[in-house]
Parts: sequence; structure tokens; C-alpha cells
Amino acid sequence: MFVDQVPSEQLQKEWVSPVYAFFGSMPVIKEIDGRRVHEFKCSARGCKVKIRCYLDTKDARSTSNMRKHVKSCWGGDVLSAADNAKDANEVRTKIVGSILRNGSITAIFERKGKGKVTYSHRQHTQSEMR
Repeated sequence: MFVDQVPSEQLQKEWVSPVYAFFGSMPVIKEIDGRRVHEFKCSARGCKVKIRCYLDTKDARSTSNMRKHVKSCWGGDVLSAADNAKDANEVRTKIVGSILRNGSITAIFERKGKGKVTYSHRQHTQSEMR
């Protein structure tokens, strides 16, 4: 039986990689140009990225695109912490849940890879306010 013929409930049992915890629990099943696709939506606040997994390819169960997005959206340290977890359920409850609950304003505006966030209390000049 090919992957595109297997019901999504059976496929969901095989989604044990911790990276699935950063996306919605049930993907949207679509058909694009006659090809079946699972579309996973990122669960980060304000992120509208959807990762598509085409079911008729030999790498239908590959999570590399998901991992790349998680690294850019959530951060590399969160991804490495998720890799050390037992399964996707543990990641979803302990890591993703705590980040979504305890996210601070500085964490949202943090510049990834560009150094420390700095603050200025100086008033804008006339040309800066235009």
C-alpha cells in the first residue's frame, strides 16, 4: 500500500519525531495538481507558515523542511531541546506549551543571531519622525 493511500490516522501513529509538536496536531489534507498533500501549520504565535508534505514522493515522511522552519521560527536551542525529548507528546506539553504560555515581549522582538537587544530612551529627531 502506497503512502498516499494510507488513511491519515494510520500515518499519525508514525509521526513520532519531536518536530511534529511544533505544528498543529492534525494537518490539512489537500489535493494539489492531482497530488495528495498534508499541510502542517506552525503553532507559533503570529507565524502563518504552512509546510507541505507530498505523499506520492519517496521522502514523504521526511521532516527536514519542518526542522528548518522550527530552527528559524522557534530557535536552534529549542529544537535541540526537543531532540533530547522522548517523543512528540512530551515536547508538546513541556517545551512548546511553556514557550507559548511564558513568551515575553523581549523574546518576541529578539534579533536571532544579531547580538543583544538594546533599548533607547532618546527622543526621535524631526527627520526620524517623518
